[in-house]
Amino acid sequence: MIDLSPETITIMMFGGLLIGLFMGHPLAFVLGGLSIIFGLIGWGPESAYMLVNNVYGVMNGYILVAIPLFILMSQFLDISGVAGELFKTMRYVFGPLRGGLAVTVVIVSTLFGACTGIIGASVVTMGLISMPVMLKYGYDKRLTSGVICAGGALGILIPPSIMLIIMGEASSTSVGKLFAGAIIPGLILSSLYIGYILIKCYLNPEYGPGLSQEERDEVTTKEILIMVVKTMLPALALILGVLGSIFTGFATPTEAAGVGAFLSFLLMVAYGKFTWEKFFQALIEATKITSMVIFVLVGAACFSAIFMAVGGGDIVSNFIIGIGLGKWGTYIVMMLIIFVMGLFIDWTAIVMITFPIFLPIADQLGFDRVWFVVSIAVMLQDSFLTPPFGYALFYLKGVAPPEVKTKDIYWGTFPFWRLMELGLIIVCVFPETVLWLPSILVK
Repeated sequence: MIDLSPETITIMMFGGLLIGLFMGHPLAFVLGGLSIIFGLIGWGPESAYMLVNNVYGVMNGYILVAIPLFILMSQFLDISGVAGELFKTMRYVFGPLRGGLAVTVVIVSTLFGACTGIIGASVVTMGLISMPVMLKYGYDKRLTSGVICAGGALGILIPPSIMLIIMGEASSTSVGKLFAGAIIPGLILSSLYIGYILIKCYLNPEYGPGLSQEERDEVTTKEILIMVVKTMLPALALILGVLGSIFTGFATPTEAAGVGAFLSFLLMVAYGKFTWEKFFQALIEATKITSMVIFVLVGAACFSAIFMAVGGGDIVSNFIIGIGLGKWGTYIVMMLIIFVMGLFIDWTAIVMITFPIFLPIADQLGFDRVWFVVSIAVMLQDSFLTPPFGYALFYLKGVAPPEVKTKDIYWGTFPFWRLMELGLIIVCVFPETVLWLPSILVK
């Protein structure tokens, strides 16, 4: 044991976190390693009992069983090709508009996000499907990149969302209420993206030209309507099957995840994409992603436990409240802290580290907990698009054609994380955007 003040340990823990990340070490092991080191500094070998209890607490969380099931659902959907069929259909519906293909990406990403719950699947799928088509028709590389990243990030906000599941567990809040509360903010962001695309392409037609008359004449109106019905119904059936079973009280979120995995498996079979090889590949990929998420959760839980035990939470809390900026000024400070952390740290760690500190402050200031948690979820949308460590940026770069450079992706996302912040302002000014649906859908 080493006698250090809580202030010194607090600075050293966050300093060690940044050093570990900049050295390129995996986040889960940086968090876990720091918790062991500072546990030994603070309590010696006895700290092992605290860490083991926290690991057991994470692994014993029943609601977290939904994570592998929702991930498996997204893997089955990816194989089924639902997103590809949706994009093909919506391309003919919105293609004649300036920026129509970009609008199509946002709409398909919104629907696909309501079927997956994870960002990687949405960004990679839309990147592979839409980027070559948009570039072929002369769309601006930066606009194309920004639309795909921003649209894909909606998958982590619009329910069923793995992020909301973990937030519900970490905040002792009903996951069903968080799911209901995030629907309208997700649609607000989607609408802001569409509005921005239409205005930008109206003012600058070369950024997103509409489809030519020859391409419009490839299919008749009747054929388009049939395509809409054939592609929209399966997606809507899946969304209603998952969210409907939660909001009607027929199933818990964990049970609804099982319903979603089963329905997405049926879609894979119905679209003729089932093979045993693809089935086992989906299981393997789901296991890999689940393991990554759980490792980060465990590491973050241990880091947070040690941080709170040494008094770091009280230090940060007293500092934030001591600034004396009032209710909304304090809220802005907390959001700025989350924004800065999002530049460097995975959202899972942000949730596990900040919730024990911020939730008591929010309760003290009189914020509704469901609203506060959902507003953080909206703020965390930024973390997927902001360099240097925005996950959506790297997902897209991994599947983008060679002519799309990293700087194109960075600059392309800039207007969209400004729109995300506008969406957060709307949620703050009109709290009923979050609170209305939970009040009528979840009892």
